[in-house]
Amino acid sequence: MTRQPAVLEGVLERITYANEDNGYTVARLAPARARESGGELLTVVGALLGAQPGESLRLEGHWGSHPSYGRQFTVENYTTVLPATIQGIRRYLGSGLIKGIGPRIAERIVAHFGVATLEVIEEDAARLIEVPGLGPKRTAKIAAAWEEQKAIKEVMVFLQSVEVSTSIAVRIYKKYGDDSVAVVREEPYRLAADVWGIGFLTADRIAQAVGIPHDSPQRVKAGLQHALSQAADRGHCFLPEERLLAEGLKLLQVDTGLLIESLAELAAEEEGVVREAIPDPEDPEGAVTAVYLVPFHRAELSLAGQLRRLLRADHPAGGPLAAFADVDWERALGWLAARTGSELAPEQRAAVRLALTEKVAVLTGGPGCGKSFTVRSVVELAAAKRARVVLAAPTGRAAKRLTELTGVEASTVHRLLELKPGGDAAFDRDRPLEADLVVVDEASMLDLLLANKLVKAVPPGAHLLLVGDVDQLPSVGAGEVLRDLLAEDGPVPRVRLTRIFRQARQSGVVTNAHRINSGVPPLTSGMEDFFLFAEEDAEEAARLTVDVVARRLPARFGLDPRRDVQVLAPMHRGPAGAGSLNGLLQQALTPARPETSEKRYGGRVFRVGDKVTQIRNNYDKGVNGVFNGTVGVVIGLDSVEQQLTVLTDEDEEIPYGFDELDELSHAYAMTIHRSQGSEYPAVVIPVTTAAWMMLQRNLLYTAVTRAKKLVVLVGSRRALGQAVRSVSAGRRCTGLDHRLRDERRGK
Repeated sequence: MTRQPAVLEGVLERITYANEDNGYTVARLAPARARESGGELLTVVGALLGAQPGESLRLEGHWGSHPSYGRQFTVENYTTVLPATIQGIRRYLGSGLIKGIGPRIAERIVAHFGVATLEVIEEDAARLIEVPGLGPKRTAKIAAAWEEQKAIKEVMVFLQSVEVSTSIAVRIYKKYGDDSVAVVREEPYRLAADVWGIGFLTADRIAQAVGIPHDSPQRVKAGLQHALSQAADRGHCFLPEERLLAEGLKLLQVDTGLLIESLAELAAEEEGVVREAIPDPEDPEGAVTAVYLVPFHRAELSLAGQLRRLLRADHPAGGPLAAFADVDWERALGWLAARTGSELAPEQRAAVRLALTEKVAVLTGGPGCGKSFTVRSVVELAAAKRARVVLAAPTGRAAKRLTELTGVEASTVHRLLELKPGGDAAFDRDRPLEADLVVVDEASMLDLLLANKLVKAVPPGAHLLLVGDVDQLPSVGAGEVLRDLLAEDGPVPRVRLTRIFRQARQSGVVTNAHRINSGVPPLTSGMEDFFLFAEEDAEEAARLTVDVVARRLPARFGLDPRRDVQVLAPMHRGPAGAGSLNGLLQQALTPARPETSEKRYGGRVFRVGDKVTQIRNNYDKGVNGVFNGTVGVVIGLDSVEQQLTVLTDEDEEIPYGFDELDELSHAYAMTIHRSQGSEYPAVVIPVTTAAWMMLQRNLLYTAVTRAKKLVVLVGSRRALGQAVRSVSAGRRCTGLDHRLRDERRGK
């Protein structure tokens, strides 16, 4: 005999926890019949997708008891019930559910229309102008927000059966509008390509729910493209065909013949995939069939071609840098030494000459080897010849540092190119930058797609100098551009600085960075700027990390824990991972206070004063987009306009709607990968055995080299030893180095 579900009605008072991945929610409900709770709030749990505080709900489910939290109602299904009483309507409208209506305006609207309020908004919203203080603009905005909220609800009701989260349902609606349900029913795999936050697995779950067959060609092709996209997220520009088919088989669980057939169909489609035989990276005599997503293949061919174009270009007649072809270098370098007060070392002299006489050059080297002073010297000499010098770096922090170093304004690569929605650049081959010399710092961060956009915009005859530390982690995005440019037998001229200057040798940070890079454990005692707090247990290491950041470093060194200290973790998950540490650090540094505004989103709470980072490229935000890795501080939170404002480290104020908060993550702690290109006065690095699989030499080296003055390691000596010993396994799958070598051979 099937048990009939219990029914519970009431007003959702607050959400105490919500998992944005599956919609599981823990909330408190004020029941419609007070006797059900003795006047107290009830705990309700379950998939309350889309439900907002202030809404009247009719819940179906069953009562139960939790060993820790007591009596609670488990929700199996729910519907929204528009409130019928004046008090309920006022609470509903003033809850922040409808953008543009806060408690005060709700009070005014309800005072004017009484119990007919919701009927008026639904059927004749123009009448809202009758309410004192509501003009035509606000009235139109409220009407539009009401319609959007209603439409999103309809999409959510449909998506509820496949456990799609609130934020994704909102995004589906914003992408497809009234066509949302049709797209989800008929072309669910489009979602993975079109809507950020929906991967193949979510689209596949939806597809199964709407009846798409397991062996549908639509599913198999989408799965193969997903496998390539996942590989790109791991840094690969392509996958060897055999490897792709193996991953597709594991993912899709279909016949191999169907995979091969579907791959052939994809290769025949204009925006499908590209198959190309290229030299096997592990066997120069052999070849592999590389399978690329189209954008990465185009970018790789284009970047190799653009570099060849620059290398072969002649200097413009009378161009300012042409003078360096026959300059008296002793005299020029003597003038430079008098101007800067320092002599260049032989390696640095070679690098300066290379940058000013070769069209494309790479300068690499570790910390303390004089890369910065070499760049400044190149800029000084170029400026002396009245050359137009353009400076850029992949991150805002790195660009600021470059400006301070050279005295010439630097910008991020994204701002320099004026990237537009969709990722197209205002500057490209048809409209190049106005520059004689383009210098890009932190070039190890340049992924294939961004490097291609950048090099396209360098005018023929101009010089391009890429500066970076090739021993750091490669770019977050696909490719290994700096390493490929430095490949043996490649055509790009390069200088590697190896001499550590005496002043730098006195720094424990610099000394230990080079020790780690050489496979030698760092010195962890007797230094004033490099410390190890030993702690074997990962949870204790996490607590100790928070204590170091919030109490010990401010007390001993006078550092601001938010502005001056950055926690860099090897991974996001785990007891001492960035995710867990962000919660602990927020609790220590920006705790909940009655006077501090906050907004709960999923499992996170955002407060004014929080340190946050953008976790995806969004070309529609800000002047020229906001990009993955941009860091800022929450400076405003408006529950009426449902908007949070972030001041970025590029001094730009960026508004985020409450439905966009999954683009933000807390940044008190971040993964080492996300810290690339940034520099901080002090870095705290938890190194625990819980992150064993991630502990690699270039990861630890990158973390240590992010510190300007001070490094504190917290954790296990055994884990530290593992990180120093472990060399990153294998290269990324890229074809740029072979394309550049082929150019050198004249192919």
